[in-house]
Amino acid sequence: MKNTILSAFVLMSVICCQKVEESITTVVTATKNKAEQKARETVQETVNEQLGKLVNAENVEFQQLFPHDNSLQIENVVGKKVAFPNGTPFYVFKYKVADKDVLLKTLVEEPTTDEGKSNKDFQKVDGRMIIEKITFFEKFLPANSIDMSFLDDIKNDKNIEYYKIKRFPNASTVIYNPKSQMVYQFVEVKK
Repeated sequence: MKNTILSAFVLMSVICCQKVEESITTVVTATKNKAEQKARETVQETVNEQLGKLVNAENVEFQQLFPHDNSLQIENVVGKKVAFPNGTPFYVFKYKVADKDVLLKTLVEEPTTDEGKSNKDFQKVDGRMIIEKITFFEKFLPANSIDMSFLDDIKNDKNIEYYKIKRFPNASTVIYNPKSQMVYQFVEVKK
């Protein structure tokens, strides 16, 4: 009888120990997952903060970079100026345009500081390389500095048109959606 009671006691102890071990494992796993998630969030915030210090994004008006005549009708303009650590500015504009041809003509007629390094015409180009460059560029921007949500749209829409305009020191890439008349313009300032 003693052996039966002792065996039952040992069996109950083993079962209790297993349940305690399972509980401890569950708590440790949950705590570990929370700690890892918090660590990832902290690292991402730190990276974004440090990139924000290196890559300054500030609002900019379209007219500051492209003083144009009244024939160019654009609306809902959002512009950002991004300054990289080497001091080179880069501009991103998003706006709607009433007439794409007037826009391209106006940009080609912008004053230049060196006609030899400038083109007198715009060039329609294939968008694959542009999308690759934008995707690469996006990786280095702090979170929420520039809205890059349009990237999925331009990757999937075959009607999107891409143009290059070179007027030294500004080199513009214009992405135009004929359906919505939305323009995304990236301006790289050459030195």
